[in-house]
This record gives sequence, C-alpha cells and structure tokens, in this order.
Amino acid sequence: QVQLVESGGGLVQPGGSLRLSCAASGTIFSISTMGWYRQAPGKQRELAARIASGGSALYADSVKGRFTISRDNAKNTLYHQMSNLKPEDTAVYYCHAERPERFGVVSNYWGQGTQVTVST
Repeated sequence: QVQLVESGGGLVQPGGSLRLSCAASGTIFSISTMGWYRQAPGKQRELAARIASGGSALYADSVKGRFTISRDNAKNTLYHQMSNLKPEDTAVYYCHAERPERFGVVSNYWGQGTQVTVST
C-alpha cells in the first residue's frame, strides 16, 4: 500500500502563489508517475500536472506557464508550485501516484485532498 498526504493548501488572492506538497509513504519503491489532479465544485476531477519518475512533466493547458510540478525521490515528496493563481484555480487538489504491478496491472493511489481557494 501507498499513503499520500498533501499539505500547503489555503486561501490566496488572485495573482498570488502557493506550494503544495505530497509526502508518500508505505510501499513506494516502485512508484512511477505522480501527479496533481483538481476538482472544482460541480465539476469532474481533472489533471493539472503529472511527472514521470525520470522527471519529464506534462501540464494541462490551463496551468501551463503558471504551475510547476517537481519531485524529490530521495524525500519521497511531490511538489506543486502554483503562481499567478486565478479564481478558476479554486478546487480541491489531489495527489496521485501510480505503481506498476505484475501482469500489466497499475495500482492507483490518491491523497485525501487539500483545498485551494483563490479569492479577494
């Protein structure tokens, strides 16, 4: 099992910045891709950014140029630096991890989520 615990959410004004962290524990030695998803009220959960174990990153168009995802494999921690935040970035942000298993199966793990609110 893998446990993911997010931190760093909160209330920020438009144009401000926040950094989210996600600490992974448990059976983490074979975790591959990790990512940040978000879910706004009344909307489906969507990918914000993801990063492979080697460091290559993918971003949603809506956050490109404003958000930066990174990971510290030695500390088993995923980061999400968010800058120039907009009200439409308001959502619960979830940490996600994939772990390849045998026979092509991939296990998916989620954190409990952390609220980010962008408002005056």
